[in-house]
Parts: sequence; C-alpha cells; structure tokens
Amino acid sequence: MENRLLGASGLRVPVLSFGAGTFGGQGPLFSAWGDSDAAEARRLIDICLEAGVALFDTADVYSNGASEQVLGEAVKGRRDRVLLSTKTGLPMGDGPNDAGTSRLRLIKAVEDALRRLGTDYIDLLQLHAFDAFTPAEEVLSALDDLVRSGKVRYAGVSNFAGWQLMKSLAVADRHGYPRYVAHQVYYSLVGRDYEHDLMPLALDQGVGALVWSPLGWGRLTGKVRRGRPLPSHSRLHQTADFGPPVDEALLFDVVDVLDQIAEETGRSIPQIAINWLLARPSVTSVIMGARNEAQLRDNLGAVGWTLAQEQIARLNAVSAATAPYPHFPYRRQEGFARLNPPPV
Repeated sequence: MENRLLGASGLRVPVLSFGAGTFGGQGPLFSAWGDSDAAEARRLIDICLEAGVALFDTADVYSNGASEQVLGEAVKGRRDRVLLSTKTGLPMGDGPNDAGTSRLRLIKAVEDALRRLGTDYIDLLQLHAFDAFTPAEEVLSALDDLVRSGKVRYAGVSNFAGWQLMKSLAVADRHGYPRYVAHQVYYSLVGRDYEHDLMPLALDQGVGALVWSPLGWGRLTGKVRRGRPLPSHSRLHQTADFGPPVDEALLFDVVDVLDQIAEETGRSIPQIAINWLLARPSVTSVIMGARNEAQLRDNLGAVGWTLAQEQIARLNAVSAATAPYPHFPYRRQEGFARLNPPPV
C-alpha cells in the first residue's frame, strides 16, 4: 500500500483509508449505510491492516456517536498500529451549544470522542462544516490548545468553501496556530466541482484531499444502469436525498466508459473509479465505505496498478463539466492556460 504525505505535514497516510460510517447503524441515514457491530468491525479492520490500510475515519454525528464507539472497540489492543480520524461540528443535539465549532463545543466534542474511541489522542481532527457564527480566531485558538495538550495531533476540515478555508489558513499563519493539513471533500467521476477552486487552493497551500463518496454516493458500483430501475436492495432508495446531486445523463455516460475500461482491464467499475481519483492532483487518500468483506476486498483492488493514459483521457473527457463563473470565461482567453494550468 502506497503512503503519501498529508498536505504540508510530515504525517504519512495510506492512499486508501476506511470510512467507519457503516459502524453502529443508528438513525435513518446511517442504518441504511450499514450496521456493523464491534465483531464485524474488527474483522474488516483486520483485512484493512493486512492490506496496509491503517487510517480509519469517523465522526461524532455518525450514528450519534455509535460509530466512534464501535471503532474504538474494534481497534482496542492495537491503537499504536492505526491512525484515527474523526470529525465534529454538525448538530449532536437540540441545545444551543450542541452544534458548531466554538471553543466550548470543540473541547467537549474532543473529550466525548476520546471517551467513545477509548484513546487519549486523536490523530486527525476535522471540522465537519464551516461555522459562520464563531470567529476563526476562536476556532483555531481552541485547536491550538488541543494540539498543545496532546489530545489532537493534526487538524483538518471537511466541506469548506475555498474562501472559508483560505481565511482560516491566513488566521493560522497570522497567529502561529496549527494549519489545516487536510480537507475531506466530495470528489468523483460524477462530481468534479472540487477541481474548480478547492484543488488549486490545496496545491498552493499544501492541504491534502481526503475523498469521501468516491463512487458518487453509491452510483458507480456497476449496479445502477441506463434504462433499468434502481435495484431493490440499493441504499439509494433511502439515502439519495442526503447526498450530492448527480446528473443522470452524465452518470450513465460515465458508466458506459467505465464498462469499456472494465472489459479492457479485467477490473471492476469501483476499482477503476477509485484508481482514477488516486491519480488526481492533491488527492492524498480515498476513503472506502464498505458494508461487508466483499465490498472491502473489491475496493482494496483499486491499488497496485495504473490506468493507461488513453483510458484516463477517456474518463476525463466523459466526466468533464463546464466550470462555473469565474473559472469558465477566462479559460477561453489566450494565455490563461499558461498562467493558470488546469488540473491534469
């Protein structure tokens, strides 16, 4: 398993990581994702570690804390062999301080996560969403205290807009607070918006991308097909409205090309979709979301080989979308490509 530096930090993480959103199985969304208990989670983690996957990502909001608890039980006795990543910031209750990233909320959230995970430190703490009500100085000062205390090793964010991330990095630089080294983002062959603002920012500022939902919220599995009804067992029946929108025409065109490349390579559609992502600029690790051993082992087959340049070009072309303003107009002007080279 290849390991890459996480952004501008010295932390090396595997190019594939495991998302524990399938652990716990509480609530309408997360029960549809999966309901692995500690025993099943331990088996999946065994398979990951055998393959060199040592980064496990979760969040306090996943199954209302049950995901963190199951993950903690599953890694008990081998904490030194794993990297634990969790997220906070989304609502965990109806109280006035049960959401956001204020100093009060961050400190409490970390203490709660440490208890559920059964550890005394978090390798990577990510803010699950931007908090427009709390000053960036307060957020970063609290994170600085958590890092200095040893409870958090590295800090990152998830689902930030470009200006929100850049503002935070500027505040960190101004005051000497820890810089965000990771940005957990949605990115897939049917969702390439990350490339317009966030990818150039990541490359310029040294922020590594941890990719969530690399299969387009479960659509790039090979089971969703043109002219066919959604399979009865698909989780999309329960979860489609929670995820990023996907253009159906684009989806089926992409699947057609994935089918062709699967035939050429002998690889599965998910493996090809993940392998394409791993060759994209700024991507550090792709987070796998496997509900069972079969899905996990298939996803693990996404590494150890490379797509041909001609195959990559076909995937780039079929999945390309017109960039929004202000990116699109200037791409048409002579000299823009020299000043602002697009992601390869």
